[in-house]
Amino acid sequence: MANFRHSFCCWLFIASIFIFIVRAQPSPEVQKRIDKAIKDAANKTNLDYTAFVNPFIGTGLTYGDVCPGASVPFGMAKFSTDFTGYAPAGYITDETQKVRGLSPLHDSGTGSSLGTYGNFEIMPLLCPDGFETCTTTLAARERYRMNDTDDAYPGYFSQTLDNEIKIEATSTRRAGLERFTFPKGDKPYFVLDLANDLPASFAGGTMDIEPEKGRITLGGHWGSSFGPGQWHYQAFACYDLLDGGKQKLDEYGIWTGDNYGLDAKGLGQTHLNLSINLIGGTPYQSGALFSYDGKPGVVNIRVGVSFVSVDQACSNAESEVGSSSFEDIVNKSKALWQEKLSKIEIDVTNTPANITEMLYSSLYRSSLTPNNATGETQGVFANTTSFYFDSLYCSWDTFRTFYPLMSLHSPVEFAQIVDSYIDGYRKKGWMPECRANNLPGWTQGGSSADVIVSHFAVNYHNEARALGIDLDELYAALKADGENNPFEWNTEGRQVNVYQHYGYVPFAVLDPSSTGRQTREGSRTLEYAFEDFAIRQVAQLLQKNDDIKTYTNRSLFYRNVWDPSVVSDGYKGFAQKRFMNGSFAHTDPIDCSPKDSDQSRECSLQEDNQVGFYESSSWEYSWFAPHDTAHLVEIMGGNDAFVARLEHFFNAGYFQPGNEPSFQTPIGYHYANHPAKSVDRIRDVVFTNFDITPEGIPGNDDQAAMASLLTFHLLGLYPVPSTTQFLVLSPIIPKYTIHNSYMNASTTVTVKNYDVKSVQKSIPAGTPAYVERVTINGKPTASRCHFDFYDAFRLGGEVVIELTADKDSADDCAGSLPESISTGGFSIVR
Repeated sequence: MANFRHSFCCWLFIASIFIFIVRAQPSPEVQKRIDKAIKDAANKTNLDYTAFVNPFIGTGLTYGDVCPGASVPFGMAKFSTDFTGYAPAGYITDETQKVRGLSPLHDSGTGSSLGTYGNFEIMPLLCPDGFETCTTTLAARERYRMNDTDDAYPGYFSQTLDNEIKIEATSTRRAGLERFTFPKGDKPYFVLDLANDLPASFAGGTMDIEPEKGRITLGGHWGSSFGPGQWHYQAFACYDLLDGGKQKLDEYGIWTGDNYGLDAKGLGQTHLNLSINLIGGTPYQSGALFSYDGKPGVVNIRVGVSFVSVDQACSNAESEVGSSSFEDIVNKSKALWQEKLSKIEIDVTNTPANITEMLYSSLYRSSLTPNNATGETQGVFANTTSFYFDSLYCSWDTFRTFYPLMSLHSPVEFAQIVDSYIDGYRKKGWMPECRANNLPGWTQGGSSADVIVSHFAVNYHNEARALGIDLDELYAALKADGENNPFEWNTEGRQVNVYQHYGYVPFAVLDPSSTGRQTREGSRTLEYAFEDFAIRQVAQLLQKNDDIKTYTNRSLFYRNVWDPSVVSDGYKGFAQKRFMNGSFAHTDPIDCSPKDSDQSRECSLQEDNQVGFYESSSWEYSWFAPHDTAHLVEIMGGNDAFVARLEHFFNAGYFQPGNEPSFQTPIGYHYANHPAKSVDRIRDVVFTNFDITPEGIPGNDDQAAMASLLTFHLLGLYPVPSTTQFLVLSPIIPKYTIHNSYMNASTTVTVKNYDVKSVQKSIPAGTPAYVERVTINGKPTASRCHFDFYDAFRLGGEVVIELTADKDSADDCAGSLPESISTGGFSIVR
């Protein structure tokens, strides 16, 4: 899910203010520490990969919406401060915004315009005139931070407020420790917020203070950040304040306030019980206020969270943190990250330092979400025996690169997430599409979960049962998505009734049997067709012969929205939405592209999106048929015409680097037998749009869709989802090994003739950077444009990619082109 308004609008805003803002975050010590770690790695054998991670990439004014807070891989808890202004993940580097509190629940890389989670904020205060004078309301307690103080690394987060209070946090899966250092001689006060989350969606809750126990428990209901507002989820927290008896409370009580003069405090009161505010308006502001005896300089607070109950939140804190010190938890968290990051080992000595940092920071973000909330289920999933992952933001974003990257090195976690998808089918009849905050979120391209579970099946069908996945049940879930029309398809499934009847999703269709927002007809048809290809792949795996024929045919429905008469910039033929009678409803292919002159045009889920495409233009979506790009080459006029049109697409500025429909487009040259042009284009994409600054990704990270895309670009590969095929590019790293511990397999990719001078936006003439030949375990591949997971990665081995400076000689696949349905591709089950 890219930002709710299409991405390029943000770029205009950024361009207008960028030169006027000098960011003073994060601390310069973060980059110095990373630089030193990379430099020192040349003399070490046992590397600390966590030291190469910069959690602040994507936290700046390009709105990557990355959470730099303390977390473990796929952790449910993510401790970070929340800021005023636009900050969906809570945190942002923009020094013009103020801190409103530290909270334990966040998502990372989501484009929800109002933010997500941010529940249970705690804010340290200085109240020199006592309890009654403490600033408890949101507006009153907000504070700037000190310049150059924000710090983070895997498992740790900190910053210092402008009143010199230092905030630190570390995390386990469902709990963590917070540490606050106060100026010498000042009495520590804290405000703990019951009601305010980032989207201001509080729908009632309770809080209890147990002064003798030194414990505050609180919980309630809140609304989804990307779903229907009438649905609410429950969340709970348990704050232990005494640090195992080392600290002693002084004052305690409750508070409530608003923006219009209400600022009431109840010293000694211990209970709040609030219902939903039906009249609307300013959200509730209520919570606890407490101080510590003896003016301790350092205060430690243990926090547990749960989606089940306050008792379970406390139990999580007791079992996962217990009496461990802050440093103990940091070290345990770092160890988990080290295990995850070491799945890909590179030649650090000969890799440019910025590439090392970009790679490991991307791998880090690629394990931040989705959130493993197993054992923390509610609603229809309460007490499920399956794994449960939340914050699937969204399957439309992640099917392209996120899960294919996971399939290379983490099949166990991949299987757990697939189990969670299938459990959605068991409980609700369809697999989840964009589950957010434990609630169904909005569908974007249909049922993209089909592509995700299909990718698992075709890559790990031999191991599926041992990994806990029943392929027959997986296929039943796929068939449900492909055949069963939900009554309401805004949040799950597809509008398959009209799609099957017409062979496309019609514009202005009469649909008497189901409900959903009647927009995005062009892009939904294209996405539905690719989802049908995903079903076809598993049907082929399971030898469902009738279904193979049906879904192969349906995977070609994308052709039914191709209008050969539409002309734009001299190029003929574009995807368009279409009426029930078969005539096309024309829109300008430029609409919703970065070159669209109407900056007020709606291009996302809004009801007045009349373009026919989601977060993108027809110029961009007309390239989308990952399973049958050969046919696109044909209908665009053949190889030369296809390449000329692709060059124009980029040169004219229609490419949106921060949006998912564009991900495979730069590698499109492969399908026209010009792989060297793909290499040039990927270099340009990487070094124009990615770097190691807080602005280092081109927009919303989208649950690490951007991070996993960059990872593949750096590795010199690109996956075709729902298949076992990888397109071969030119690695930007000289040597790397991918470890798959479950398969007990390691694959080392060595780049022969690697030249560091090629690691830039434009490859200098005479520099080896183009693929001359590829061998796997000493045997030349049948094509230098692609190879297969089963040959290169499943059992491990040695891949050698030999580069040449002779671009002309390398601008040919020297064998078969990447597979497409129309040329007989994807016909063999490995």
